[in-house]
Amino acid sequence: MRPHRWLFVCALGLASSAWLASRAAPAQDPGVVEFNRDIRPILSDNCFPCHGPDKSKRVIGLRFDTEEGTFGDLGGGRRAVVPGDLAASEMFRRISASDEAVRMPPVRSGRALTPLHIEQIKHWSFIPPERPEPPPTRMAGWVRNPIDRFVLARLEREGLTPSPEADRATLLRRVTLDLTGLPPTPEEVDVFLADSSADAYERAVDRLLASPRYGERMAVRWLDAARYADTNGYQSDGERFMWRWRDWVIDAFNRNMPFDQFTVEQIAGDMLAGATLEQKIATGFNRNHRGNAEGGIIPEEYAVEYVVDRVDTTSTVWLGLTLGCARCHDHKYDPFAQKEFYQLFAFFNNVPERGKAIKYGNSPPLIQAPTAKHQAELAELERRIATAEAEFRRLGPELAAAQEEWERSIKRGGPPVQWSPAKGLVVHYALDGDAGGGRFADGAAGFAAGRIGQAASFDGKRFIEAGNAADFGFRSPPGSTRRGSGAAPSCRA
Repeated sequence: MRPHRWLFVCALGLASSAWLASRAAPAQDPGVVEFNRDIRPILSDNCFPCHGPDKSKRVIGLRFDTEEGTFGDLGGGRRAVVPGDLAASEMFRRISASDEAVRMPPVRSGRALTPLHIEQIKHWSFIPPERPEPPPTRMAGWVRNPIDRFVLARLEREGLTPSPEADRATLLRRVTLDLTGLPPTPEEVDVFLADSSADAYERAVDRLLASPRYGERMAVRWLDAARYADTNGYQSDGERFMWRWRDWVIDAFNRNMPFDQFTVEQIAGDMLAGATLEQKIATGFNRNHRGNAEGGIIPEEYAVEYVVDRVDTTSTVWLGLTLGCARCHDHKYDPFAQKEFYQLFAFFNNVPERGKAIKYGNSPPLIQAPTAKHQAELAELERRIATAEAEFRRLGPELAAAQEEWERSIKRGGPPVQWSPAKGLVVHYALDGDAGGGRFADGAAGFAAGRIGQAASFDGKRFIEAGNAADFGFRSPPGSTRRGSGAAPSCRA
């Protein structure tokens, strides 16, 4: 907690104790007091409605949710809280006033601090933070670690006793479900029951923590909070592919990645110096929002919605705050102004994306994100391509010379070249008929001298019926080699 809030509540507690002395209501035992559970709701309900972050409801410009407002000069030498000087604190004068016209909260507000509330504030404000000692218990033999003492002390206070110790098979089932989300296999149960060593349970836990299933189990809640989905949402809800980010999260848990690194890489991994592919994939957290591909939408509207989603989700999963409330107005309870919402909005509003998403698939901007296996395959393919290109460059002069020689032989009118069909050829249509060549006047197909024997000459209205010998498609040129399919396709030129 910030120091100014500590001083503010201390002063309020001191003032409240003086007020209690003048009231007839008996004080109540506050028990163990915690700020977030007990004190913060009192301040939010009774002080912040008039002196909190909501500018439109704030009275006389005074606010107690900031250091400046709590300790600032109110004019005329007055201050709401003067640290260490209760008599000089205006808040004390108002809280302890017997005159209802002066006392705060005002009667007309319908709010009032109960004696228990006042005692809780007083009690909490005087308790310095300290590490609690494990409480004493009667069943000392049941305790195996300090946490057990806290649990047992509460059970004893409630008049309860611990449940009987679970048998070993049940214990293994519980811890396996907790750490992996799956029950143990019969073989795992047999191994555990047969292990009589003192650290059998510890070794079972280590085995489960080393299992890939552990990361999957731990990632489930994070994936839910980060709005992971493999579809775009909205009406069309087309498929997209976010599994590479999902696997990054699972791997992060399995590698026990430090939480600060887990945070940085997801929010801005692509902005790190020398960012790796995996660090760029981590920023997929920011692209988990829905994408609208419906017709008739206003793209600019949804471009804004995507950024708002990033702000809202980031504040929820990392800050535990509903920052989305400040989209329309200053936050009613948390110290965030609407201006601050849009300052964070500006931070996330730097993705060059379109408001209208792609119906099926991922919307740009995109990166290629091959897995390690695919990277190895790509490297091998690139090596083979480089080898083939080098061989092609080496053969270039030889091929050019051969082509020139062939062209010269054609010009000299030498004997026809005798070509042999390729090995493994299913069927070969030599197209050597009609030695006279030329195109028929009635538009029928004719033949002309070609690269291999004769070449067919078409007018665009005739077909070659290949029977079952080949599977020529509409765009297949003569000379294509296809496997027979049992059909009777044709090739049109």
